[in-house]
Amino acid sequence: MAKFVPQGEMPLSDQVKVRREKLDNLRAEGFDPFLQTKFDVTATAAGIKAGFETMEGGAVRLAGRIMSKRGMGKVSFCDLQDDTGRIQLYVKFDEMEEASFRRFKKYDIGDIVGVSGDVFKTERGEISVRVHQAVLLSKALLPLPEKFHGLTDTEIRYRQRYVDLIVNPDVKQTFVKRSMILRQLRRFLDSKGFLEVDTPILTPFEIGAAARPFYTHHNTLDMDMVLRIETELYLKRLIVGGMDKVYEVGRIFRNEGMDPTHNPEFTSIELYQAYTDYFGMMDLVEEMMKTVTMEVCGTLQITYQGKAIDLSHWERMTMVEAVRKYSGVDFQQIRSDEEAVAVAKEKQVPLPEIPTKGAILAEFFDAFVEEHLIQPTFIYDYPVENSPLAKRKPQDPAYTERFEYFINATEFGNAFSELNDPLDQKARFEKQVAQRLSLNPASRAQVDYDYITALEYGLPPTGGLGFGVDRLVMLLTDSPSIRDVLLFPTMKPLD
Repeated sequence: MAKFVPQGEMPLSDQVKVRREKLDNLRAEGFDPFLQTKFDVTATAAGIKAGFETMEGGAVRLAGRIMSKRGMGKVSFCDLQDDTGRIQLYVKFDEMEEASFRRFKKYDIGDIVGVSGDVFKTERGEISVRVHQAVLLSKALLPLPEKFHGLTDTEIRYRQRYVDLIVNPDVKQTFVKRSMILRQLRRFLDSKGFLEVDTPILTPFEIGAAARPFYTHHNTLDMDMVLRIETELYLKRLIVGGMDKVYEVGRIFRNEGMDPTHNPEFTSIELYQAYTDYFGMMDLVEEMMKTVTMEVCGTLQITYQGKAIDLSHWERMTMVEAVRKYSGVDFQQIRSDEEAVAVAKEKQVPLPEIPTKGAILAEFFDAFVEEHLIQPTFIYDYPVENSPLAKRKPQDPAYTERFEYFINATEFGNAFSELNDPLDQKARFEKQVAQRLSLNPASRAQVDYDYITALEYGLPPTGGLGFGVDRLVMLLTDSPSIRDVLLFPTMKPLD
């Protein structure tokens, strides 16, 4: 007698061969599982467990994937997994048609089935479904990872998210929570009177911002186009047009590096509000973060990668104050670019490409401050050199009314009192584009003169904010990498 060899102990190629033979046999019997088009579902695994007291003995129809099988005689137990969880199936020879029972015995782990039966509790107290009819709705021709948490290789998990979702239930909960976070963000902004809008993803040219874009070509118009790196300029055009509170949940594309907090395409929210400033945006961010976190997590004291984060308290410091606190250098006392260069060399801080005092201040922030910003912190009053769209501070034009907020030493969002002087904006754009071209003559950066035209019609005093949704999801789901919160992160082809 041939020795029984469980499929899990066979080489993968043999398992695939056995499954395809089973499919051929089913088709030879006149049954093709891939021709099944509909199965009326009346119950779910979670619903049956939650409502057992009222559903006991009642007839149910449910569908899902077989995740395990036990028993070899006239009784079989299976775990069926649907969108809500798992439930045990009890399959007995004399409670089904013989042909249906024999077919069911040959079903494999991973097969998708529809079953009809009644709800009961086993002698061991497990809520189950006693199966009277079963139909194979889709045949799995590839086996699932052998053990319940068998898919642990992160590279494979990201490439084959469909398998990851099947065998690692916690992964699905991350994306359920992601959806909840987006829903709560929209609900909060809608409650504040903001209007959700859509702006173009394809733009006619590269604006003068620092991020490197992706390029494509429009065949009908025979013109090169750029995938957007932000939604800001279109949204502010709407403020000019009299839409006083707008936001967009938008996909952004940046042809830059990849690391645990960066993916070439990501989701951001940008919002703009007329007749407020960057302090109004600070207040909005703090209220939004507290509201969304409480709705999603049920507490403002969360843990991220082993660190306790208290979202109930937010510190506020200017960039100069933060640099003085953590480096000991007071940029208020530095009077010239040359003096700033000397201090940078003394402190061994890398010099930026264009070594002005403001640009060097930003380098000091990166070198000495950011790593300390574990608890929620607003850093505000940024140098004008790296804030081309922010309004200058009236008291000190070398700085702008801009802030970023940090949690766990990571920047989560960026906000301005928006620059609404068209002459100043034009000069800054032209200077920025000139600098880009001097550093990279092949750059396609251009000044968006249509946006300047919009400003000439009058942009009211406006507060603006942009933040990455993916980083927020990482924080609220305790996920270490942005790839863990993107269903299909960008991956290099295997070949």
